[in-house]
Amino acid sequence: MKRNVYVAGVGMIPFTKPGKSEAYNVMGARAAELALKDAGVPYDAVQQAYVSYVYGDSTAGQAAIYGVGLSGIPVFNLNNNCSSGSSALYLARQAVESGVAECAIALGFEQMVPGALKGAYDDRPSPMARFAETMDQLQGTHAGAPRAAQFFGGAGRDYIKQYGIRPDTFGRISVKARQHAARNPLAVFRDTVTLEEVMASPAVFDPLTRLQCCPPTCGAAATIVCSEEFAKKHGIALKVRIAAQSMTTDTPSTFDSGDMRRVVGYDMTAAAARQVYEAAGVGPEDVDVVELHDCFTANELITYEGLGLTPEGTAEKFILDGDNTYGGKVVTNPSGGLLSKGHPLGATGLAQCYELTHQLRGTADQRQVEGARLALQHNLGLGGACVVTLYEKV
Repeated sequence: MKRNVYVAGVGMIPFTKPGKSEAYNVMGARAAELALKDAGVPYDAVQQAYVSYVYGDSTAGQAAIYGVGLSGIPVFNLNNNCSSGSSALYLARQAVESGVAECAIALGFEQMVPGALKGAYDDRPSPMARFAETMDQLQGTHAGAPRAAQFFGGAGRDYIKQYGIRPDTFGRISVKARQHAARNPLAVFRDTVTLEEVMASPAVFDPLTRLQCCPPTCGAAATIVCSEEFAKKHGIALKVRIAAQSMTTDTPSTFDSGDMRRVVGYDMTAAAARQVYEAAGVGPEDVDVVELHDCFTANELITYEGLGLTPEGTAEKFILDGDNTYGGKVVTNPSGGLLSKGHPLGATGLAQCYELTHQLRGTADQRQVEGARLALQHNLGLGGACVVTLYEKV
């Protein structure tokens, strides 16, 4: 029997540039403690821990959790690329929903180094090999350009090819992201930028410029989830419920469609969103606020359509009409998103949960979306996995 699962507490530390942060275990423990304090429960009430990171040794999760307490509970370490944080949340939610646990913590952190993402090993097959081979067949491989930018820049190129939009349409997403991040004290980049500055920043991989690419970031975030019975026992106010959640992985269309948008997860996104809407009995038109995976501006643009926020082929109008920000149809990435808040890989999905929980509680301060009742989260990892989560104000 499935039970309702509630977000009892959230915690997040300020995101920083590489070299400016504390060690991963210290960051992780701090975020966990903030979530526990927000929930108003002691660590020994937590029954399971799911800890996410990408660049770290085995049992790094224990190293972080042990900084909070030594209660002997199961601790699971997770690496699902950039969707690691929401993968941890998925498993914590599943444990509570199924009755395996009454309360669980999902914790994510990342201590990154400057520069483009790189694999850790060169003596064995890369998990990204099939994706790289598909990209090479479709558009070639360009020495000197970061691989991730080639993937998502290629998706942007294919969108331009089909719909003929202006390249600076992507740049407008960065402008919006900085405007939102200016209101977020936990974001890395809080200075606003103009469209001219975005487009004049150094080219990374056409159509992407540097200000259209998320930065490597250090940080941590955590979420406590619990059952209704646990909440009542511990005096936790029931304010935010996980209404539906779906995780998808790649299907043949990723590799067989001849479209870079599919290679970077458009179909995973669309499938997960459909499953969530069907499970919750709502549609994208009912959503008030969204945190989506804007690792590059091109991915934010195609994700508008993947999530059904605007019909296919209409993303440019959606942007030009201001429907992706305050006063429009759905406020997208009020936190500043990965582009401006930052992207510490293992923490990203839980930072999205932090933002949306505060939006539904009405405690998002300057970022507050007025009257927010339904919030949608989208977290994507190449390789691949996509997690879409719908939160409901209780």
